[in-house]
Amino acid sequence: MSQRELVVLGTASQVPTRHRNHNGYLLLWDGEGLLFDPGEGTQRQMLHAGVSAHAVTRICVTHFHGDHCLGLPGIIQRINLDRPPHPVSVYYPASGQHFFERLRHASAFHETVELRPEPIAADSAPTFVPLSAPGAPFALEAAALSHPVESFGYRLVEPDGLRILPEQLARYGIAGPAVGWLQREGEVLVDGQRVTVEQVSEPRRGQRAAFVMDTRMCEGVERLAEGADLLVIEATFLEQDAALARDHGHLTAAEAGRVAAAAGVRTLVLTHFSQRYPVLEGHLAEARRHFDGELVLARDLMRVPVPARA
Repeated sequence: MSQRELVVLGTASQVPTRHRNHNGYLLLWDGEGLLFDPGEGTQRQMLHAGVSAHAVTRICVTHFHGDHCLGLPGIIQRINLDRPPHPVSVYYPASGQHFFERLRHASAFHETVELRPEPIAADSAPTFVPLSAPGAPFALEAAALSHPVESFGYRLVEPDGLRILPEQLARYGIAGPAVGWLQREGEVLVDGQRVTVEQVSEPRRGQRAAFVMDTRMCEGVERLAEGADLLVIEATFLEQDAALARDHGHLTAAEAGRVAAAAGVRTLVLTHFSQRYPVLEGHLAEARRHFDGELVLARDLMRVPVPARA
């Protein structure tokens, strides 16, 4: 069975705590591994989580504040040490090219793996910027967010497909090996009658996952969240500190809950918590007042499955 799950590597914001490492999120999706915002300690957290550098096929950096990128040198060097048999694409804001180069070459190491830089220009923001993702079973897109430095959120979109209907197969007398033939070839002959796959199926919407880090509420947040099966979103502050959140370019847990409810999100994952909150029940309560779907308060090293198809 295909594996689709989020591995949480860190949930802190600017300052780590005894129980929360800096950011790091690995989304495993049918053989692909998208590593989002590797902060300090991400390499070690991957070891604790039981995932290897071989799992990483793409790295997505939202912006170049330290808690979202200072783990990049170690991850890049670990990938080159472990020599996975595939290139690794790295997506990041083009305005931070100088930061990327410094992080990529922070110390001496032997390069063995093709690293493919994919800088994102903001020309099309806040509309979606399509990203190059050759060989991936999904489209990858970015949208501009609102933060003191240029920042992008990411969205993964699986192509729409078809769902075979057993009652329709029975209606046309299609069974056994004929079902596999129909799925492979798109049609099958049954007693001299040509039956197409469209006649025995209904449209199946592709799944979507979105990743939204440091930002105020803006159009990009709403666009990224729209129809997401899994939304991983920052909830740095509580509503009592809403003014502080706006000043520093962050969301509250209540805002995350509201945007998820309006966007029809199925599973909402709250993360990126400020050190000022040693206990997080308030975040859960605030989001729950607005969102009645599956709600997850992220913890370091937890795994969150992408919800099964509706």
